Amino acid sequence: MPLFGNSFSPKKTPPRKWASLSNLHLLDRSTREVELGLEYGTPSMNLAGQSLKFENGQWVSESGSFLGDRRELQRLRKRNQQLEEENNLLRLKVDILLDMLSETTAESHLMEKELEELKQRCRRKK
Repeated sequence: MPLFGNSFSPKKTPPRKWASLSNLHLLDRSTREVELGLEYGTPSMNLAGQSLKFENGQWVSESGSFLGDRRELQRLRKRNQQLEEENNLLRLKVDILLDMLSETTAESHLMEKELEELKQRCRRKK
């Protein structure tokens, strides 16, 4: 038997008012965008002293050409190519080392198995 009785019945909550307390829903879309600040414009940023804006899916310099200095662009492309080649070489070295490790591990397991078989043969002879 429950200590406080079995008559728990919470009161029903009153229904909510349908109409919003704000009158912003009465405004048209353009006015709402201005009032609520929903018009963001084009994204822009400042990177290494260069002002960039995002247009048609690409970052474009606001001053015209991106990075301006063609020599710097060529240097960066050359450095990028060198790093890609170095990365490929290092991946190849890692693959070779993993192959060597797996071969050595397989040989080690075979030698351990042969050693166990030899130990069992010696025990049988005694």
